[in-house]
Amino acid sequence: MTVTLATAPATATPAPARAPVRRRRKPVAKDCEAPYLRMGHMGSVAGAQLTGPESSIVSAALAVLTAYLRSHAVAFDGPQAVRDYLLLALATKPHEVFAVLFLDSQHRLIAFEEMFRGTLTQTSVYPREVVLRALHHQAAAVVLAHNHPSGSTQPSTADESLTRTLKTTLALVDVRVLDHFIVAGLNVTSMAELGMV
Repeated sequence: MTVTLATAPATATPAPARAPVRRRRKPVAKDCEAPYLRMGHMGSVAGAQLTGPESSIVSAALAVLTAYLRSHAVAFDGPQAVRDYLLLALATKPHEVFAVLFLDSQHRLIAFEEMFRGTLTQTSVYPREVVLRALHHQAAAVVLAHNHPSGSTQPSTADESLTRTLKTTLALVDVRVLDHFIVAGLNVTSMAELGMV
């Protein structure tokens, strides 16, 4: 984040010194409650390319949410909870990103990783790398996700093929693929809800 500070001209008189204001700050993750995990409508933020302070704010919010999910052992109890999380994580990316949520046997978040980064229209995904990370995290299940900066959440033939390949490959090491989400702006499609997982 770049911060530009305006300086006063050399002829200005300095302001009188003030005592510092001390504010009590609480750790944000400890104050969160489960209802706040539902992010709902994100307004004009989703789908826009964020730079500077806005990008830092979204990154910080995602870090707080991830810390909360890990520290409070909150399970992703359905597709809507995952949608909300992925909107914050992927909606504003200007390029295609393939990410994986690594979950334990109770569907609690172990880790979220943006594993592969591509161009505006495609990303190369290597199943071997996904398996290695799943084993590293000792995950029992995964949720696959990627964004479509083009704006369409319709799964492509390549998306269907990749999902089948990863499902078969991860099953060899007893890791279940629960779903594959496609994020485009404020729209998120669950391939499991479409019967494709």
